[in-house]
Amino acid sequence: MPTTLIYLLVLFAFIFIVFLISKRPIYEVMGLGLILILCLTGTWSELPGFIHNTFSTSLLYVIFAFIAVGEILSQTKVINDCINVILALIGRVPGGAGYVAVISSAFMGALSGSGPGNVASTGIITIPTMKKSGFPAHLAANIEAAASTLGNMIPPSGVIVASFGCLTAYFGKETISIGKFWLILWSISAWFILQRLLTVAAFCKYYKVKPVDKADLPSLKETLKTGWKSLFLPLVILVPFILDFLFKDTFFTERLGAEGAKSLSSSLLLFVPGMASIYAVLISDKKKRTIKSLINMFESSLKKVIPVVATLVFSYCIGEVLESIGAGDSLVEFISSFNLSKVSIAFIVPLFTAIVGMIFPGSAQIALFGTPLIALLASSGFDPVLSAAMLPCICGAMSGVIPPVAVCMLTAMGIAQSQMKETTVNCFIWVLLQYLLSVAVLLGLLPVFGI
Repeated sequence: MPTTLIYLLVLFAFIFIVFLISKRPIYEVMGLGLILILCLTGTWSELPGFIHNTFSTSLLYVIFAFIAVGEILSQTKVINDCINVILALIGRVPGGAGYVAVISSAFMGALSGSGPGNVASTGIITIPTMKKSGFPAHLAANIEAAASTLGNMIPPSGVIVASFGCLTAYFGKETISIGKFWLILWSISAWFILQRLLTVAAFCKYYKVKPVDKADLPSLKETLKTGWKSLFLPLVILVPFILDFLFKDTFFTERLGAEGAKSLSSSLLLFVPGMASIYAVLISDKKKRTIKSLINMFESSLKKVIPVVATLVFSYCIGEVLESIGAGDSLVEFISSFNLSKVSIAFIVPLFTAIVGMIFPGSAQIALFGTPLIALLASSGFDPVLSAAMLPCICGAMSGVIPPVAVCMLTAMGIAQSQMKETTVNCFIWVLLQYLLSVAVLLGLLPVFGI
C-alpha cells in the first residue's frame, strides 16, 4: 500500500477516535487532524502556502454565502410559510406529514447545505406533526434526517458548487456552464426525491399512518393570504441560473464576450444568495426589518455559520496537504491496480464515500477526494460530468446519516425523542436505499437529463 494512503488511513482513524472519545466539535478535531497530517508528511514549512490556497478559493466563500442564507431564511420564518402551504395542500393524504417533511426539507436543505441545521430548522415543525399523525418516533426522525440530506444534492447547495470546482479542476478549464451542471443535478435529485417519497409511502402502509388531523391542518386560504410572497423565493433563486443556462452561449456571449459571460456565470454564485437574503428580509415581519433586528439576525447566523466554515477551512487545508503529496493520484492508482470492472467500481466508490462520511462532512469529502474520484471513475469508463454530478449524492447526502457519527440522525432523534436502537436500525434502511440508487444512477440504469 502506498505511503500516502497509509497517511490517509492514520488521519481517518485519528479523527474518528478523537471525535468519539473527546466529544469535541468537529472543527476542533479537524484542526487537530491538520496538525497530525503536517507532522506525518513533514510539510510544516509549506503551511503558509496551504493556508493561502485555501483562502484563495472562491468556493469557500460561495459555500459560506449559501449556509448564511439558509440561516437567514430560518430566522425570518419564510420557510415556515412554505411548509404551511405544502401542509395545507397534501396534509389530508394518509402520511401527508411525511411527504411534507421530504419536500420542505429538501428545499430548505438545498439553500443551507447543512443537514443538521436543516433538521433543526424544519424538523421542529415536521417531526411533531408526523408523530401526531401516527408515525413512530424513530421513523419520523429518519424521514426528516434523510430528507434534510437531500438538500446537498439539489442546487443551489454549496456542496454542488464544490463538485463543479472539482470537475473544472479535472478538465483544467470550465467545459460546461454552472447552469447546465445544475440542470443535470436537478435531474439526478429527482430520482432521489422520488425514492424518499416512495419509501415514506411504504412505511405509511406498514404502520397504517393516518392523514394529519384536521385541527392541525392550516387553512390553505389563510396560508396563501399570509405566505404567498414566500412562494416566489424559489424563482428568485433559480431563474438567474436557468437564464444563464439558456442564454449564456447566445445572448450573454454576444453582448459580454466569452470571458464576460463566464464571469457572469461565476458571479451568480455570490449574487443569488444575497438577493435571496434581501428578499426574505423584505417579505418578513416588519419587526424583523429594524436595524437592531437585522444586526441580531446576522450575529445569530454567524454563530451557527462560523463552526461550519471553520470545519471547511481545516478540511481544505488538509486537502492541500494531501494534494501536495499526491494522495489523490495514489488512491486512483491503487484502486486501478486491481483492474476492477466498471460495475465493481460503481459499488466501491459510493461505499468508500459512505465510510468516509462517518467523519467528514460532504463538502470536506469533496474537497479532499472530489477530483481524484472523478479521475478514477472517468478512467473506469464513466462520464466525467456524471461522475462530478454524483459527488453530492455519494458524499453530501450520505454524510450525517451514517452511524455512529450521524449528526443529522442524532439531531432528529433529539427532536423526536426516539430510542437509539430503533432509530439506528431504521436509519440503515435509508442508507442502503441511498447507496443502491447511487450505484444505479452511476451505471446509467436511470436516465439523466444532459448526460
